[in-house]
Amino acid sequence: MPDIHVSAAIIRDADDRVLVVRKHGTVRFMQPGGKPEQGESAAQTLARELEEELGFRVAEADLTPLGEFISDAANEPGHRVVAAAFAMRAEPDDVTVQAELAELRWITPADIATLPLAPLSLEHLLPLAWPDA
Repeated sequence: MPDIHVSAAIIRDADDRVLVVRKHGTVRFMQPGGKPEQGESAAQTLARELEEELGFRVAEADLTPLGEFISDAANEPGHRVVAAAFAMRAEPDDVTVQAELAELRWITPADIATLPLAPLSLEHLLPLAWPDA
């Protein structure tokens, strides 16, 4: 199964909600982030993607590394996603939908059962965000 390498962010706000995004032409929500460009580190990739997709500038020093996680890709059948994950803080007024994003939502653990979510989010990232949920 081919791998797709990405950087992804678990972004929490002051109300302990987590930001998820949905790209145009897709149905599943996922953590913001994306694929690296040539020569980028995982943190550099995430910082660039957050600015492109959400208009949010973040310093690499403000990203807390969480590790690497593997799941089936949400939008590329037959592929796996290998994600370098980071945690950070932001507030709803800090972000806005841009680029290939169709929408964003701030969710709570109660939303997990009713929202179509990417495997990476369900299996790894949201459990990290709310370990007691």
